[in-house]
Amino acid sequence: MIENSIIKLNHVDVFQQKHLVLSDVNLHINKGDFIWLIGQTGSGKSSLLKIIYGELGIPSGEGTACGYELKGIKSKDIPFLRRKLGIVFQDFQLLTDRTVEQNLQFVMRATGWTDKKLIEDRAIDVLNKVGLRSKLKKMPHELSGGEQQRVVIARALLNDPEIILADEPTGNLDPATSEEIVLLLKQLSQQLGTAVLIATHDYHIIRTFPSRIIKCENGKVLEDAKIV
Repeated sequence: MIENSIIKLNHVDVFQQKHLVLSDVNLHINKGDFIWLIGQTGSGKSSLLKIIYGELGIPSGEGTACGYELKGIKSKDIPFLRRKLGIVFQDFQLLTDRTVEQNLQFVMRATGWTDKKLIEDRAIDVLNKVGLRSKLKKMPHELSGGEQQRVVIARALLNDPEIILADEPTGNLDPATSEEIVLLLKQLSQQLGTAVLIATHDYHIIRTFPSRIIKCENGKVLEDAKIV
């Protein structure tokens, strides 16, 4: 295995139920890569992400993610795989009855953190990284959409992930806020060496932050695509 390879898929077929969505997928993502994932609705972008975080199985081909063999991965190992992945969704999925700090602490306890002081310190640390230290005691409804997405990114950073998977992270945000969120992800990738894979329909933002592009099209994954 290549030393700095985080995600490796070789000749993988991707199914949703019994429907073949993507065939013969080959994909390699290395430490610190910043990558766009594009394709029309229904082209298989979300299915590809689900393969990486263990939601969908691999019936043929081979795949590894963050050191875990994806083919035949046991259900008890999937939570451990997901601790090495930070996942950011379009809808923020914050617990609305808890403060920002309590949202982060809830995730840490759920993923095995037990030391109260370490939990408190880590929450402050990740909020510092996303520029929201002052929002520690705020409730989600007191935050703007952009601030909520920053909390989600902070949550994704809690367990020092090797890669952040972001599925339409700017889908609910205005253009200016979208740029701020992508800039933050790019900076975090550079500072922490964390790979970032962003699924998006927003070609404007791709042109604003040009980087490697993976495209799902006609049942295939094109590893180094271009947008016109």
